[in-house]
Amino acid sequence: MSEKIVVITGGSRGLGRSMALQLARRGVHSLITYQSNRAEADKVVELAHKAGVRSVALQLDVGRSSTFEDFARDVQKVLHDTWKRDRFDFLINNAGHGVRKPFAETTEAEFDGLCNVHLKGTYFLTQKLLPLIADGGRILNLSSGLARFSRPGNSAYGAMKGGIEVLTRYLAAELGPRRITVNTIAPGATATDFAGGFIRENKDYRQMVASRTALGRVGEPDDIGGAVAVLLSDETAWINGQRIEIAGGIDL
Repeated sequence: MSEKIVVITGGSRGLGRSMALQLARRGVHSLITYQSNRAEADKVVELAHKAGVRSVALQLDVGRSSTFEDFARDVQKVLHDTWKRDRFDFLINNAGHGVRKPFAETTEAEFDGLCNVHLKGTYFLTQKLLPLIADGGRILNLSSGLARFSRPGNSAYGAMKGGIEVLTRYLAAELGPRRITVNTIAPGATATDFAGGFIRENKDYRQMVASRTALGRVGEPDDIGGAVAVLLSDETAWINGQRIEIAGGIDL
């Protein structure tokens, strides 16, 4: 996978960080985005450089679609200045946040915030970046196990991820003439700082998840990052329009 370039939204922490670094170890260059924590993004860039690839961090709020056109221009400039390229190869729509509230207590503002980032953001950011994706490229969208099974308190989040899975199939169908594959990955419970680090820090919840998982534990970021690196390899180019759950076998 030498001389490939990936764009990863939310690449400064958690799953996005692991994806960038796992791909860096396989020779894939990266452009990662961060919302507010430039220092953490710079650490990822430094680690990618140590792995022997080039990496650049750009600020982006995926919940503000009005900024996407300017962001696409910034990406185009970085591609030219850093890699002397006008296209990149892989797009991973990873950025996101969670709201864990009962259905009856979820506010319209919280619902809109999730929609703007997870569904609207993925839809229109991909649309703006599409002219910059190389023919034969790959798009990975992030869903969740919560789109397949139900955990009380996640109705809004799970609904957005269900929308992502439908969108993925439509994109796979429409982008086929350009040989761009589009797939969804659905991580299970993973020990990151997502949603305030709830899964990482809540021992009782971790035990509950482990008890319902065939492999007997919650996921770690590199479980997801490593699987993403495999899914972007040349050997998986025939996988298209699919939902791939990376969760150790939860609720089988």
